[in-house]
Amino acid sequence: MNNPHRLCVIPGDGVGKEVIPAAVAVLRDVLDDLEIVEAEAGWETFRQTGSALPPETLDAARECGSVLFGAVASPTYPVEGYRSPIVALRRALDVFANIRPLKGWPISTAHPALDLIVVRENTEGLYGGKERLEGDTAITERVITRAGTRRIARVAYELAEADHRRVTIVHKANVIRVGDGLWRSTCLEIAADYPDVETDEGIVDAVAYHLVRDPGRYDLLLCPNLYGDILSDLGAGLGGGLGMAPSLSLGDQYAIAEPTHGAAPDITGKGIANPIGAILSGALLARHRWQRPDAADAIEEAISRVLEAGLRTPDIAGPGETTVGTEAITQAVRDALP
Repeated sequence: MNNPHRLCVIPGDGVGKEVIPAAVAVLRDVLDDLEIVEAEAGWETFRQTGSALPPETLDAARECGSVLFGAVASPTYPVEGYRSPIVALRRALDVFANIRPLKGWPISTAHPALDLIVVRENTEGLYGGKERLEGDTAITERVITRAGTRRIARVAYELAEADHRRVTIVHKANVIRVGDGLWRSTCLEIAADYPDVETDEGIVDAVAYHLVRDPGRYDLLLCPNLYGDILSDLGAGLGGGLGMAPSLSLGDQYAIAEPTHGAAPDITGKGIANPIGAILSGALLARHRWQRPDAADAIEEAISRVLEAGLRTPDIAGPGETTVGTEAITQAVRDALP
């Protein structure tokens, strides 16, 4: 049986090695019984060991049940034997529900009306890995199943019911009539089980348009894999950037928290990476995995106080605003905890 406060920490590549220790430090401040198990994965691990996700790392993730993952640097050219470790880890742990809350934090680069959760199916669709070449034709299969749609829709409606949010079912069923048609009809079947939750629907391109024009328009977007990936990054831009954006992938047994940014090789080692997305990802583990909303609230409120006081890393600073580095803003968040 998994210890509810046992955490497998995988910094990964690039700035992951800088922001994940910050998130761990904050989690230790609010969870006295947190036990850390360190593990390795990523491009550098592949270069050193020949495996981007070593078996011992996967074993540690399964044993702990909860994972905090940093970032992955991927080669820009085909490398025999290399496969994205985070994608492989998600599939191995069957964390089918990706939850990405997006908020208009008190910074000049964020839209104040933004208060949105993107719930994204994490295992099917175009990211399912079913691709092949037939001569000069590349074929990528997009698979949507009724069972996969039911379980992600259930997660979305449970969240919406608990948080008093309206669900918007995102699809392109006007063109992709079979795949998105199945997605839409199955989501609506689940919606019928939650009569107290308001439901509407939106064509994915129209949702993107309205989200930019009016970031406060939506409460919770329920999306297939690709649509959720794109819309959550669009929302992150409205929320001040990827450095502010957390995520949590949940399954029946396991959970993976990770900031949504990449390895950021252009700023790696400079001490200026924004740790807030990673810290907020830790808060998502506390809230949704360990059922510690008090710890999650404490972290989020501390971040609000720090940002209201004017501390900024370079990625979220407006014109003329003074900036600080990773360590300074991390320490400020820790100092602001109750």
